[in-house]
Amino acid sequence: MKINDYYQDAANLSLNGSLAALLPIILMTAANLSYLHNEAVFVLTVPFFLYSFICFQLYLFRKRQSITINRNLSSLKPVNGDQSLFSARHLLVLFHNAQSPQVLLYFPDGQLAGSIKRYRLKGLRKLKFSMLYVLYNSKNEAIACFGVKRKREITIEVYDKKRNCLGFLKKTRLNWLKSREELYDTKGTLIGFVEGSGTFMDEKIIDQYNQQVSRLRRGWMPVEWSPLFPEPNTPVLSFDANLSEQEKLLRMSFLINEFFIER
Repeated sequence: MKINDYYQDAANLSLNGSLAALLPIILMTAANLSYLHNEAVFVLTVPFFLYSFICFQLYLFRKRQSITINRNLSSLKPVNGDQSLFSARHLLVLFHNAQSPQVLLYFPDGQLAGSIKRYRLKGLRKLKFSMLYVLYNSKNEAIACFGVKRKREITIEVYDKKRNCLGFLKKTRLNWLKSREELYDTKGTLIGFVEGSGTFMDEKIIDQYNQQVSRLRRGWMPVEWSPLFPEPNTPVLSFDANLSEQEKLLRMSFLINEFFIER
């Protein structure tokens, strides 16, 4: 899925919402004309009509964005289709709020880098985790998973594709406004923490040496990416160049809290 497909899907969702809002209008109008004969009933259709109109305008807007992005993609030189999710310094993060919500990760060239989706737990796995999320690469191959445990604290355990545990993120609620997120290795040693803003998206991961190794922020996107990503507030996930694949996976665990748990 290229970035233009994301906007096309968003357009289709808006169109479906517009059409769905027309159904109660049709039913109320038909019932009124056939049985009620009360002009006041038509007033009840106004909110549905307004919602349908707004959704349709949003559909047209997203559709135009998709067409423009597709045109811009076509003008670019072909890229290597074997790009690795872990080779990128920067990834653009989009939340796809469909029937099954997922986080989509894109390279700056508009190609899909990977996705994070919820896995429906079955059998004994329900006893171990309350929720499980799987990270897929651009070929839809599972390359990692994040198991969520909810008790007094929220723990997100990280596993690679060979099911080796890489460590975990622990979120502790300090009060109803403030919480603390810390990263631990498999031995339970503290190796970092998440430092964020309470007013806007700007999450930094600081390691045990007090160095920033990863960051998720909104409103930073370079202007040269705008032909493919028209929303200037698209979140950008950045990694330190020296992080290994396993280290990046462990630090990506805070995306689960940011997009699936806190939302």
